[in-house]
Amino acid sequence: MANRYNHAAKMAVKKQDRIDAGLISERFPEVSNIVVHMKYYRQGMEPILMVRTVNFSPSGYAYFHMECMTKGCTDGGFDLTKVIAGMIKNRSKSLKGKLVCDGSGKDVTPRHANIEYEISIAFLKKSQITASAVS
Repeated sequence: MANRYNHAAKMAVKKQDRIDAGLISERFPEVSNIVVHMKYYRQGMEPILMVRTVNFSPSGYAYFHMECMTKGCTDGGFDLTKVIAGMIKNRSKSLKGKLVCDGSGKDVTPRHANIEYEISIAFLKKSQITASAVS
């Protein structure tokens, strides 16, 4: 029963984090789409855990924290917020990189997981930005 309450509390915090991040259309009105391709790696015999693509539209939340998929990892994950915000500031259309999970937990070793990512951002034309700001 305690696990159910802990899970519900975590979900409430996540929901509030998304709301606090704001909408992409409000924070980054010049963006029409963000696509993040990720390959999750872990320690062990089968290092590739998962390949994942996440699409962000202007109507979605500007919350770019991806969870660690390692069982038992707490407070970890991969925060792409600074990477994406920097790309938007510089109007970069694509970027590749790597991040290491800094989470901890029972049976979780340091550097237990990492991702390789490729981010693609599509920007609106200047005329589209002013038109969407008017409506």
